[in-house]
Amino acid sequence: MRTLDSVFGIAGTALNAQLVRMNTTASNLANATTVAPSEKEAFRAKRTVFKALVLEEMTNAGAPHLGGVKVDQLVDDPTPIRSLHDPGNPMADKDGFVYLSNVNEMQEMVEMMAASRSYQNNVEVVNTARQLMMRTLDITKT
Repeated sequence: MRTLDSVFGIAGTALNAQLVRMNTTASNLANATTVAPSEKEAFRAKRTVFKALVLEEMTNAGAPHLGGVKVDQLVDDPTPIRSLHDPGNPMADKDGFVYLSNVNEMQEMVEMMAASRSYQNNVEVVNTARQLMMRTLDITKT
């Protein structure tokens, strides 16, 4: 049973990590059309950075299974911020510029699809492990 417990735990860490990735992508899409009065205040797309749990010291109560994955950090996308000359915009700076987010909506949709597929794959791992466990129990009954 310890092996099946590990399968469920590892898949669970992956499900949690992909959920964070999907939420981050949703936040990026929600802020895709925002403008700011300065480059410093402009929204920057966030990226999730995963870390494989390969050493015992890397595990904790939130991610206790070797072989699993966790979100190590969220980082700003380094793509430059674009400016737009829009002197009529109330957010425009003294030179008439507003600063757009660096979110690329097409890239975010690809990211969302990849995260969704990874999530679905891990759900299938859990389902397969559960089916194997049930078959094992059925065999032991006979």
